[in-house]
Amino acid sequence: MKLNDLLTYLYGNQTFPEENPSITSIEMDSREVKEGSLFICIEGYTVDGHQFAKKAQESGAAAILAEKHVDVDIPVIIVRDTKRAMAVLADAFYGQPTHQLHLIGVTGTNGKTTTTHIIEKILNTAKKKTGLIGTMYIKIGEELHDVKNTTPESLTLQKTFREMLDKDVSHAVMEVSSHALHLGRIHGCDFNVAVFTNLTQDHLDYHKTMEAYKYAKGLLFAQLGNRFDYNQPKIAVLNEDEEASEEFKKMTSASLLTYGIDNDADVMAKNIKMTSKGTEFTLLTPNGTKNVTINMVGKFSVYNVLAAVSACLASNIDLETIVSAVETMEGVRGRFELVDDGQDFTVIVDYAHTPDSLENVLQTIKQFAEGKIFCIVGCGGDRDKSKRPIMAKIAAANSDVTIFTSDNPRSEDPVEILRDMEEGVPNEHFHSIINREDAIHFAVEKAQKGDVLLIAGKGHETYQQIGDTKFDFDDKEIAKKAIRQTLAR
Repeated sequence: MKLNDLLTYLYGNQTFPEENPSITSIEMDSREVKEGSLFICIEGYTVDGHQFAKKAQESGAAAILAEKHVDVDIPVIIVRDTKRAMAVLADAFYGQPTHQLHLIGVTGTNGKTTTTHIIEKILNTAKKKTGLIGTMYIKIGEELHDVKNTTPESLTLQKTFREMLDKDVSHAVMEVSSHALHLGRIHGCDFNVAVFTNLTQDHLDYHKTMEAYKYAKGLLFAQLGNRFDYNQPKIAVLNEDEEASEEFKKMTSASLLTYGIDNDADVMAKNIKMTSKGTEFTLLTPNGTKNVTINMVGKFSVYNVLAAVSACLASNIDLETIVSAVETMEGVRGRFELVDDGQDFTVIVDYAHTPDSLENVLQTIKQFAEGKIFCIVGCGGDRDKSKRPIMAKIAAANSDVTIFTSDNPRSEDPVEILRDMEEGVPNEHFHSIINREDAIHFAVEKAQKGDVLLIAGKGHETYQQIGDTKFDFDDKEIAKKAIRQTLAR
């Protein structure tokens, strides 16, 4: 694609260089630049891409997109906001791929990963080839790729969607984080269905207030479009039991499909019965009523299933296929995942890292625990400090043996993080063990027959970040190692 042809997509752009090179790729990382690349200078939190313009030229860049002067000998296009421009140019360069995909976005504090995986399972059962973008990975068909952010930058997104189309994907599902919405990473993504799970405290280190956090989530629904297309309707799937949904209804002009348990909704679960192995309920939908048994436990799991069912009904998947898929869904790695290595007590690894998700998981465990409940939990460094004492209080109130430990301390002193947590439980009995592996071994050694041990916070993660370094660390594998060592004694 010729540079000046690409630049025509930038509204108000008056800069068309005399040189008009062919653009072979668009890059925002100078290390990825090759012959013919358009290098976009992004001013980040710690690194300013403008500093790498010269390096990009030396690597073969054909042109530079910047917000200020850079000292290079190739065409430079100055724009007000390179991130905003990048979204426009990426969409154009890759042929507006989301216009040809059925795109489902899922946002909310908790449940995004599980909900997107249930949707994927349903779509696959309906013989649709899918792509998935989220916290754990990017998945195209059965191919897995690493991902740095829950929702990647706009350039990565559009490139990924193009690859999905080229590999015959028809339906894409993605987690949409509040950061991505606020920073404009999804600009240019043409969603067909937008799903809201829930809103509870998280990311206040970034958003500062719950109102600002809610507003960021609402952008997904506000950006669904403002026209009525009867051939390809835009549908907002909202949790009727969540107060924030009322605000989101006002923010969108899309058609509404609601789900819930407590309040009347279009899609509902009634007569919920739970065991330690799964959950039964009656599923009520506009397309009929079904008795459903899922291999997941907890009210939060039912909400995730309802969100996924609603998204797939909005995507014209028949109810029989939907029920067949959810009943054979085995769960998602690191989400209420059982660890069984021959022990006579239950070990569960869960990603719960917010006050609400931790309380939900512990309340669910209470419903089937025969013995004591052990809870190992920590809080991440360089993140919302205000939730630390809240998390500690919830853990102590809902477990018999509470163990505070490190999560991903990052640049913070793990001792200080534990002190922040301990402030929430001044009159409670607890154990503070800084080393996470030691904490897991301690709990496994103390657990008796019939007890339940929850290892919360990291879930699927296979690393622990201390300072700038990520060390190999998998809660599930550490728990198995501790179990084997204990049983061998």
